[in-house]
Amino acid sequence: MGGTDLYLHLGQDYIVPMRQVVCVFDMDTATASRRTRRLIERMQEEGRIIELYDDLPRAAVLCVSELGEYLYLTQLSSKVLQRRAEKALGM
Repeated sequence: MGGTDLYLHLGQDYIVPMRQVVCVFDMDTATASRRTRRLIERMQEEGRIIELYDDLPRAAVLCVSELGEYLYLTQLSSKVLQRRAEKALGM
C-alpha cells in the first residue's frame, strides 16, 4: 500500500482512504429511506458518527476500517465528494 493509497477529503481537515469508503449518500434523499434512518440511528447509538458540519449535514460517508464502521456526516454535498473522488482516481 504505502504511497499508492488514495484519499478522500471529507471537510474540516478529515481525510479517509478511498479503499475504506463503502458509500456516499445525500442526506436530503437518504433520510426518506427507513433502512437509512435505521443505519444512522444504529451508528449514533454505537457512537460511530463523526460530525463534520456546522449547520446541517448535506452528505454521509460510510467507511469500514480495521476499527469497524464509521459514518461521517459532512457539510459537503454528495456531488462535491463525488468530484473529489473522481479527481483522486484520475477520472
